[in-house]
Parts: sequence; C-alpha cells; structure tokens
Amino acid sequence: MSSLDEVAKRDGWRCWVCDEPVEAGMSVNDPRGPSVDARTADRKAKLAERLAHRACNSRKGAVKIVIAWPDRLNVIEPAPLLTVAERLERKGGRELVARCPSRKDAQEAADWLADRFTRLVPGLPVTTTVEPGGGQFLVALSAGRR
Repeated sequence: MSSLDEVAKRDGWRCWVCDEPVEAGMSVNDPRGPSVDARTADRKAKLAERLAHRACNSRKGAVKIVIAWPDRLNVIEPAPLLTVAERLERKGGRELVARCPSRKDAQEAADWLADRFTRLVPGLPVTTTVEPGGGQFLVALSAGRR
C-alpha cells in the first residue's frame, strides 16, 4: 500500500470521486480530509489506490461508485462514466456518452469530459467530438489502447 502523500501527489490533491480539491493539512478524520481509496470493488483498475475525501470514500464503501455529471451541463441520457472509462481503458475505441439540445451545450460537456478524464483515468489519451444528429448534438469519447 502506498503512503497517503504519494497517492495524493500523484493525483494532484484532487478527490477522484467528486473531483474537488483535497486540503493537504486537513485532519484525516475530517469528512473533507484526505484518505486513500483502495477501490476494492474494481479489481480490474490499473490504479489500485486513488485519493478521495474521507466522506466520499466512506459513502461509497465497497460498492462501485457513480461519478456524477455536473448539474450545470445540459445533457440528456448521460452515460455512466466509470463504465465508459473501464471499456475505453480496456479496449480503446469510441463511445457516445451524451446527447445535448445545442452545439454549445455539447461543446461544454465535451470540454468537461476531456478535463475530467485526465484525472479519472490518468494516462489514457482521450479525445472528444461533437456531432450533429437527429436535431440534437452527440458527444463522443475516443481512446486508443494503452
């Protein structure tokens, strides 16, 4: 098992669950304090340990966590991000992850996804595209194999 400092530095002091900053000086007993999540429910994960807030880690327990899409994004039927991340990491390819009513909404979602995936699956080269289709705009993620 790695030390808290090693994991936190590698993850840039950001919680992998909620994507919010984790304060280095906060007590590990505080709900917003740092903890190492061993991701016991995800045995196939390439990164066995990730930084999480104590509350985020405790709330998920040993079940598979759901990574929330921000409420500020106007997306319809957003895909479950951990499932998408696991498939892209395992075999690469392309996945449609959301529908949006406007190109602007789709581009905002694509920009957020590109940024979020740099922390969700570090080292996986992911690209996003926005494509028109059926009076709406589709957001896709693509990744090559590592």
